[in-house]
Amino acid sequence: MTDLAVRVSGLHKRYGQTAAVADVSFGVQAGEIFGLLGPNGSGKTTTVECIQGLRRADGGGIDVFGRDPRREPGAVRRLVGSQLQDSALPERLKVREALKLFSVLSPDGPPWQRLLAEWGLESCRNTAFGDLSGGQRQRLFVALALVNGPRLVVLDEMTTGLDPAARRVAWDLVAAVREQGATVLLVTHFMDEAARLCDRVAVLSAGRVVSTGTPAELVAGQTRGTVVRFSRPPAAGLGFLHCVAGVREVALDGDRVRVTGDGALLAHVAHSLVEHGIAPPDLRVELPSLEDAYLALTGVSAAAGSDPVAR
Repeated sequence: MTDLAVRVSGLHKRYGQTAAVADVSFGVQAGEIFGLLGPNGSGKTTTVECIQGLRRADGGGIDVFGRDPRREPGAVRRLVGSQLQDSALPERLKVREALKLFSVLSPDGPPWQRLLAEWGLESCRNTAFGDLSGGQRQRLFVALALVNGPRLVVLDEMTTGLDPAARRVAWDLVAAVREQGATVLLVTHFMDEAARLCDRVAVLSAGRVVSTGTPAELVAGQTRGTVVRFSRPPAAGLGFLHCVAGVREVALDGDRVRVTGDGALLAHVAHSLVEHGIAPPDLRVELPSLEDAYLALTGVSAAAGSDPVAR
């Protein structure tokens, strides 16, 4: 890969006897939205804090547009804008006051009035931070992250605690940041968010990268396959489903049947059921998702307690 905005190689960071980051390596290409996924405690936030120079790594290498945050923390911070996991402002600080204050600290960035307009904050310019809605707060945090005209924008769990409508607003903001020419490093534990926004992702577990690739590549490489579910028909044998094209497993989850396989599974299963006089009204298909891949990669079982259907 060429034209990397961020290169992380063998990153290590300990807190006492605890290894928060044990061995993390990945590259972020300029202009992409790159996601860091992983459960709580997997090292995501520590990794991005080391990238920004907010924490000093114990080992490994970090390069941000040719700068080392350990040797040149000030230079790296001028290249980076961030909205961190616990971002907050004084409750009575007004929107325009916050943007103006941050702009004074970053005189080479765009005018704060332009950011106010570009990020839909004109209508609440005189509103105190404590009175903003969740979506308005996210708009403000994104505007503040851009106040220094950064080449890399780090967004850490920016949609945690937001309602669905506000989350969609935040997603649009992330896409708009990239459209303005910045590279985005997105830390999230929401799989729908990563699948919607990210060009590529790295999955972390216990301080290590366990997989990288596009969301589609992770889905193709790690998931259980397509799943068809329907209610268990009364007094009907289902052993014939084992002979259906593409079927790998037939199991019972309580009063429901789960058929796992590949290819045009729904069509083949439905045809076979009808041939045997069974027409379940709730037949549905579950396509592989990034969440399935994530659960497989991080060692979490999504399905337990099911019983195989005898042949």
